[in-house]
Amino acid sequence: MDAFLPILFVVAIIAVLGVLVAGIVSFAVNGEFYQKNSNILMRWRVGLQAAAIAILGLIVLFQIGR
Repeated sequence: MDAFLPILFVVAIIAVLGVLVAGIVSFAVNGEFYQKNSNILMRWRVGLQAAAIAILGLIVLFQIGR
């Protein structure tokens, strides 16, 4: 159970990285996908970053409680 939050944090960081790369690539190509989904990708990235920060906060909180 001790490894659950760190693993979840790594998964969240990988998800943020995936959405970030998708956004950068779609921006570079500047095609129809970018025009339709750029705002959605940015919202997903911000939401995933918030989730990753919350998970990191929980990890720190549980480490302090030990």
